[in-house]
Amino acid sequence: MTSKTLTMKLKERQKQGKPLFVPYIMAGANGLERLPAEIELLTTHGAAAIEIGVPFSDPVADGAVIQAAGMQALANGTTLKKIIAALQTIHSEVPLVLMGYANSFFHYGIEQLANELKTTNVKGLIIPDLPFEHRSLVTPTFDAADLALLTLVSLTSPPDRIQTLIEEAEGFVYAVTVNGVTGEDRQYNEQLDQHLQAISEKSPIPVLAGFGVSTHADVQRFARVCEGVVIGSKIVAALQNEPLPKVSELLAELVGIS
Repeated sequence: MTSKTLTMKLKERQKQGKPLFVPYIMAGANGLERLPAEIELLTTHGAAAIEIGVPFSDPVADGAVIQAAGMQALANGTTLKKIIAALQTIHSEVPLVLMGYANSFFHYGIEQLANELKTTNVKGLIIPDLPFEHRSLVTPTFDAADLALLTLVSLTSPPDRIQTLIEEAEGFVYAVTVNGVTGEDRQYNEQLDQHLQAISEKSPIPVLAGFGVSTHADVQRFARVCEGVVIGSKIVAALQNEPLPKVSELLAELVGIS
């Protein structure tokens, strides 16, 4: 289903002729009271959408930086309920995407989650530990609420599997660039560019490269073979270690597409 708001917003942004930039931040790592300022900063620097991480005690897809941010968020008392309450008070100029683990969302209640997100700018969710074959556990509810369930495509997915995944994909295709967890300064496979280009050529919706993207050179490289990038650990680390003006400087250097 490609007619959801998230898909349409990203396709509209593509018309500007610039790579799609989707940053990831961990909700509550710096206190939920700073979340509006972080969203505004990222929007100013050209974010086409923003991933909002939901902290979880066993984040199997997250590298050290994002795990640490998640632990800090939990120590700050951040919960999914508090994140949603905060997002209900924030107006974002770009669509938001919640990234979290199945346990968090199912424990909260899929119907309740979708209903409460209707009054936010959240237009998609990433649930990395929800198998594609079990997506029907959430898609009927998400479809009714105009929420895209995003698809991750791994490096090890065979061609027929990739074709199935992109045919059903919504929002954007999250093309994972490494085998393993998130993190900066990863070593990329020599065949990665061809892999990404092949997915992009087949996909009816934007394909974004993610996991390990941490330099302007990475952004330029991947923009040549797909529609854009997801950047997480580099931004999460900067937000935790630097004041917002310094983060702004890093973003200008990193993405250069504001």
